[in-house]
Amino acid sequence: MPRVKRGIMSHKRHKKIIKAAKGYFGGKKNLFKTANEAVQRSGNFAYRDRRNKKREFRKLWITRISAACRSVGTTYSVFIAALTRSSTELDRKVLSDLAIRDPQGFNQVLITVGITPDMNAPVVEMLA
Repeated sequence: MPRVKRGIMSHKRHKKIIKAAKGYFGGKKNLFKTANEAVQRSGNFAYRDRRNKKREFRKLWITRISAACRSVGTTYSVFIAALTRSSTELDRKVLSDLAIRDPQGFNQVLITVGITPDMNAPVVEMLA
């Protein structure tokens, strides 16, 4: 019976992990055990943060819309309630972009949903 050399697959697996750990600091980039731990950990963080990114952007859009609403004398909750009642199909991402890049267009949306913008309201500084 011929001799079977068994290093090929483990070498391939090790090489794959070391390649994935490229750019890591210290032993994490070239020692298999620590590199394997680091790659597994980074994969978990990446999985978690792909979901957190959606939450963070939604929070940002809501904050921007709220600031734009307050600058014309209304609140976010009143605006969203009016938007829902009027069956307007604009999502928060689009509304946020509109509030920052085209304030006149945002005022048109307010008028469309039945809110009259108060231009004498105290201006709230918007952070872009």
